Amino acid sequence: MHGVGLGPGDPDLMSVRADRLVRGARNVAFFRKAGRAGRARAIVADMLRPDVAEIAMEYPVTTEIPLDDPRYNACLSAFYADAADRLAALAQAGEDVIVLCEGDPFFYGSFMHLHVRLTGRVPVATVPAITGMSAAWTATGQPITWGDDVLCVLMATLPEDDLVRGMDGADAVVVMKIGRNLDRVRRALDRAGMTDRAWLVQCAAMPEQSVTRLADFDGRTVPYFSIVLVHGRGRRP
Repeated sequence: MHGVGLGPGDPDLMSVRADRLVRGARNVAFFRKAGRAGRARAIVADMLRPDVAEIAMEYPVTTEIPLDDPRYNACLSAFYADAADRLAALAQAGEDVIVLCEGDPFFYGSFMHLHVRLTGRVPVATVPAITGMSAAWTATGQPITWGDDVLCVLMATLPEDDLVRGMDGADAVVVMKIGRNLDRVRRALDRAGMTDRAWLVQCAAMPEQSVTRLADFDGRTVPYFSIVLVHGRGRRP
């Protein structure tokens, strides 16, 4: 079994190994929201073999329950356990299975929750990939770090005070999982004195990519695949 990183969204940014595995796979599993086609599935839509067996793993909950509600973890834990059982059964029957992973499988991805449940049961290999944040800072046309800059990666779902602490201790900042949390991120950036240096990149490396100075953006919400960046200004030759 393979967890295959697809990169940030453009099939041209997939690795040669990922491309080869996707095109040859008999069984392809992917995560998606209920009622949606699934972004990972869309990335490889033109690459799958005609007789592929697709295994859609639909999240039972996304934003319906607060993250700090015990029901949230309980619901997702049961979901990942069931998905791991399904995939393990296929692998144990001798089937080749790949799991499509947006971005890099081991960087805040859902695949890691399967990996810990499958390791020791079936052989599992992971194919790394370009991260969404790498595509985002490349889209701004500026390096994210220079010299000895310290880079801090934060989740917009964190409490505002935690965001500020992370920003205060860093030279360059990446904030992921923006979505409905944009106002909280703005307040944290204001408190950290970084608003004038912040950029908002929506859907990096995808057809709908948008790059805007955060100070010039007047919206309140953005797509889930949005990243706020603050570039470092460190030592240079």
